Amino acid sequence: MQAQDMLARRFETHRGHLRAVAYRMLGSVSEADDAVQEAWLRLSRHDVGDVENLVGWLTTVVSRICLDMLRSRAARREDPLDELGETAYDGDPEHEAVLIDSVGRALLVVLDTLGPDERVAFVLHDLFAVPFDQIAPIVGRTTATTKKLASRARQRAHGETTATATELAEQRHVVEAFLAAARGGDLDALLAVLAPDVVRVADTAALTAGMPAVVRGAQAVAKEIVLLQRRSRMAELAMVNGAVGILVAPRGKPLLALVVTVRDDRVAAYDVIADPARLLELDLAELPQ
Repeated sequence: MQAQDMLARRFETHRGHLRAVAYRMLGSVSEADDAVQEAWLRLSRHDVGDVENLVGWLTTVVSRICLDMLRSRAARREDPLDELGETAYDGDPEHEAVLIDSVGRALLVVLDTLGPDERVAFVLHDLFAVPFDQIAPIVGRTTATTKKLASRARQRAHGETTATATELAEQRHVVEAFLAAARGGDLDALLAVLAPDVVRVADTAALTAGMPAVVRGAQAVAKEIVLLQRRSRMAELAMVNGAVGILVAPRGKPLLALVVTVRDDRVAAYDVIADPARLLELDLAELPQ
């Protein structure tokens, strides 16, 4: 009994690390906790006398558990968009904070587009610095193939842009101000960042009853944004089709994206993409550091 208690204490020292690994692979707090619990059950049944590196052993175990869960999810062909709606803006604030701080919405959405093996290879190597020769047995590939899996995932995660660093910096400054004003419901700040003749176009899926598909003019657009203030609580900056835009992804699942046009240091137009088919066609990536 004493040995089991000691093993439990050793496991607890690594729980945070294991939860972080599982969360980045699965994108779900509850599933990550399930994976970590399963890792503990396997550890409690294993003779650890021959385990020299416990955290490495546990990382391998939880990674294999997550890979099985991802493959099962892919086999069921789950479509997370079907589960999202207006209530998605009211997610658990604590879980949303974990999501934003530990991964970032744009990266989590990108990870959801990867195959299970690509996702595991990318997360372990790029986010946790696990060597490829240790990842290869987990995904059942050669080291060279595992490197290719991570490389493909990396290209998708970081995206490509034809904009210069200066152009991106200017876009980011304007879009950050736009998002901050939207979050604060600050009408004056919105009017300051919107071009007088700004145009807002939106998919039907993004509109509530009675809202027009197109709104023109800073006053009308700003008033609408103030009315929809709570949506901005889930919004984050992201690269959208090679430019700085905005992504709304409650619980890490894409609900809508804003393709923003910046001109003369103001938001000249933005297109609200909420149709599932159009969302899948978007090139989403993290902002460059």
